[in-house]
Amino acid sequence: MKNPYAPIPMVVKKASVETTDRMLRTLELNFLNEEDAKGFRYLPGQFCELSIFGKGEAPFGIASSPTEKGSLKFTINKAGVVTTALHQIEAGTEVGIRGPLGNGYPLELFQGKNVLVIGGGFAFTTLRSLITFFLHPQNRNKVQDITVIYGARMPGLLLYKEELKEWEKRSDIKLVVTVDFGDKEWKGKVGLVPNVLEEVAPASENTYAVICGPPIMIKFTFPKLMALRFPNEHIYTSLEKRMKCGIGKCGRCNIGHLYVCKDGPVFSYAQLEKLPKDY
Repeated sequence: MKNPYAPIPMVVKKASVETTDRMLRTLELNFLNEEDAKGFRYLPGQFCELSIFGKGEAPFGIASSPTEKGSLKFTINKAGVVTTALHQIEAGTEVGIRGPLGNGYPLELFQGKNVLVIGGGFAFTTLRSLITFFLHPQNRNKVQDITVIYGARMPGLLLYKEELKEWEKRSDIKLVVTVDFGDKEWKGKVGLVPNVLEEVAPASENTYAVICGPPIMIKFTFPKLMALRFPNEHIYTSLEKRMKCGIGKCGRCNIGHLYVCKDGPVFSYAQLEKLPKDY
């Protein structure tokens, strides 16, 4: 069996700053060994433990899509020792990953349905993976309408700006981008994500909703979806912020009888309703 504690060696192919405050950075990693690349299979919504030698490791949702072959992307918020070190490394640096870990979004349930994606802040990473997966030519016909509502506090804090521009040009996806506070150059929508969801009012019939964002955004988005008559079983979110060791050994991610890193991090709202309100 593969050693779950041993990281897979990777090398930084590209590092790019995403936001004007320079707190979010995307690393594109290549596998050092072809055998590791062939054996790495993942789903949108899964995560990895990313390690930098001499500093430690931390969990991050995979921002790339399985349809993007040859490399993995992770968008990292600068917040502590490991993330600061990851913000300082450049192309050519060797790092390690453990994964893929956890479950992913239930792609099989989404087939033939409409998909509503609701994201906020840097939690948009695994949602980028999901959107990119379904926009791939081989997968686009697997779901019907795709609606994306994505928000950030300010225009400069939006992720993947070039991709957002490309998605806006497409006729097979409805993209609504909003910010809490605009600036003199911002011509788009201004408003909190839950309020914009209420304004857009997507039909709940034959639709699955996927939410990922700051806890406060998620808290106020659930009631809006309830008002739009989305069944609890058709709403999914990720609790990836609770990730620790990733393999259920440290006991720091449990909610009730579940370990988020092994039973999640993706859960339906129906599942969460049966758990203690620790999440």
